Amino acid sequence: MNLREPNSAPGPRVWAVGALCRAVADALDARFNPVTVRGEISGFSRASSGHCYFALKDESGQLRCAMFRRAAGLLDFSPRDGDQVEVRGRLAVYEPRGDLQLVVESLRRAGQGALFEQFMQRKARLEAEGLFDPARKRALPTMPRSIGIVTSLGAAALHDVVTALRRRVPHIPVVLAPAAVQGANAPGELVRALQSLYELAPAVDVILLVRGGGSIEDLWAFNDETLARTIVQSPVPLVSGVGHETDFTIADFCSDLRAPTPTAAAELVSAPRDVWLGALDLLEERLADALGGRVDVLGQRLDQAAGRLGRPSNLVTRQQLRLAHHAQRLRYTVMSRRERLTQLPRQIAADFPLKLGRAVVQRRDRLDHVALRMRLLDPALVLQRGYAWLTDTDGHAIVSTAQLAPGDAVKARLADGEVDLTVTPGGATGTRPTPSR
Repeated sequence: MNLREPNSAPGPRVWAVGALCRAVADALDARFNPVTVRGEISGFSRASSGHCYFALKDESGQLRCAMFRRAAGLLDFSPRDGDQVEVRGRLAVYEPRGDLQLVVESLRRAGQGALFEQFMQRKARLEAEGLFDPARKRALPTMPRSIGIVTSLGAAALHDVVTALRRRVPHIPVVLAPAAVQGANAPGELVRALQSLYELAPAVDVILLVRGGGSIEDLWAFNDETLARTIVQSPVPLVSGVGHETDFTIADFCSDLRAPTPTAAAELVSAPRDVWLGALDLLEERLADALGGRVDVLGQRLDQAAGRLGRPSNLVTRQQLRLAHHAQRLRYTVMSRRERLTQLPRQIAADFPLKLGRAVVQRRDRLDHVALRMRLLDPALVLQRGYAWLTDTDGHAIVSTAQLAPGDAVKARLADGEVDLTVTPGGATGTRPTPSR
């Protein structure tokens, strides 16, 4: 049923709130989207869900923004209040509150696009010239004698690197060449700092070029072409540790090795002291085993010689001289090894001479025991028990009666001298004993 008066004029349209919000959203979408906006981040926050919320403002306006988790996960930096950024997204109306907001689909630092394009062009040109060739990359020294560092005196990276080196290799000296790491003067200062360290090579045999993280503008000095060519000219291996793990600069591609952070750069050139102490202990054990094995071999040879020994004591004397010679060589070897070990750093070789001395004493006791056993085999000790050593006039040993005939002359050696004997049918007759000389 039509309740309007026949001659009445039509009134203004009455909108439902939700319908009006949807109509405004449709109009915005048709008129503006997609849209790119530049401004300053304000009130940035990241919810536990992963969504990010902030305002984009300039001197004359402010716009609420929402970036959902999927888009936030694609960011290559951490947005902060005050950052100048460019965002691309879609204008919409948040109907529950009737607020105008920008749903952000991508976000980057303002001006990053032009700098990145310049970076890619320079990178391609230098790569074509061979500055990034892996074949010219050098291995890092296993134990550097001195480490050079190029960074700013006020940089947090310097503190991180020095802390890591002090913890891992406090005995290795560090040479610092300070330089600005940001700003218009930074490339020239970095080049001069590197060249000052080059003049010290090979006393400084590895160099760290480090700086903390920042925007592409903050790190731009490390994309300088002159700096890149200076890095390639380094006479010693050079490690770059610029920015965070996701940051890349021209300096990273030119250096012999890129570290993801300044601290990682320090760790790459400093094997912990405990590792080298462990290696020294292993070498000590191998040296002791080698010396012990040599003494054992000599002892076995002496045992074998003693087992075959059946001649007078002059052979024993000869073996004793050889034994003394080997003992003297062993003592000389021990003294030589001890002198070499005392030249090692005090903190890693303080107890080595004591351990080596203990091992030598044990082996020397073993040699003394072997010498005693050999002395017990001396034939003179057998003669002292009442036995005699019989020989003919030519000095040949008589061990059987078949070797004798009546009238033969025989010499009998006793413990205290010799007796001349003559063989008779009923026995032997003797002459006056000849005392031992």
